[in-house]
Amino acid sequence: MAHRASDHPIEVDVEEDDPSLAGTSSSTTSLSSSVLKYEYRHGRRYHAYQSGSYPFPNDKPEQDRLDMIHHVFYRLLNDRLFLAPIDPNGKRILDIGTGTGLWAIQMGDENPSIAKIVGNDLSPIQPSWVPPNVHFVVDDVEKDWVESKPYDYIHCRYMAGSIRDWPRLIQQCYDNLVPGGWLELQESINSLYSEDGSLKPDSWMVKMMEGLIEGGARVGQTLDPAPSFEGWVRDAGFANVQTHKFKLPIGPWPKDARLKECGSFMRINFVEGVEGFTAQLFIDVLGWKPEDVDALNAGVRAESLKGEIHPIFDFLVVAAQKPL
Repeated sequence: MAHRASDHPIEVDVEEDDPSLAGTSSSTTSLSSSVLKYEYRHGRRYHAYQSGSYPFPNDKPEQDRLDMIHHVFYRLLNDRLFLAPIDPNGKRILDIGTGTGLWAIQMGDENPSIAKIVGNDLSPIQPSWVPPNVHFVVDDVEKDWVESKPYDYIHCRYMAGSIRDWPRLIQQCYDNLVPGGWLELQESINSLYSEDGSLKPDSWMVKMMEGLIEGGARVGQTLDPAPSFEGWVRDAGFANVQTHKFKLPIGPWPKDARLKECGSFMRINFVEGVEGFTAQLFIDVLGWKPEDVDALNAGVRAESLKGEIHPIFDFLVVAAQKPL
């Protein structure tokens, strides 16, 4: 079953011309310990456990960005945390690559009757004060899973560039679900486009996305897994595959209030996040000179603030059920 994004183009708000980034602050309470070790490169902090497995920072600015992106995806899905047809009451749930843990925390808050939510990540950056049904662990999800009992629902979101072997990961999800359990994958298709021709092929934003995809391919961690999700879940044995596609704008140019909100935060994501996106992959992997990366970053920031460019990502949600 497939649910596609509206075929109607996103209507542009011709009165939107305010480049302000007001209202962008966010805060995270992060777990800290004197025994934690991190790596520092390019002026940013990276995880040390399984070093190099995740090519983006894990410092406070990155945590704030991840919290903002959680809000974007929640609003894009019409204030829903998941689309799989499940009743979470009494269920055991796994959140793969939980990041700051915000999805798991909100899920636990809104559904106190959930039996248990486990969030795993390479970095121990989650808050220590969480709902009683939420538990965080530092773990590499690409290693062999050793689970005491299977899960009823597994959630995996925004993991592009983090996974070396997606088919193996999806097979492990299948093997660690109860019969009838659900896997849900949420990810943007990382090719920018515009519906009105305003985004040009030589755009700085397009160059950045193409470079990220090339860099991810070179280290064997695809930055664009979403187009393959349907095939991978079917190959693993999942059935009842449901696909939903949403248009995710960059910038506050849409007329629709909810899309304007999502786009405003996505513009901040590009303006404030570009340095973290490009540092490791462009310098260490693609071999760019730092000054050339600085020029790319400046170009991305400038374009993101231009109201006349109307970029869009397609955001894909694939839910699939393990047969009974």
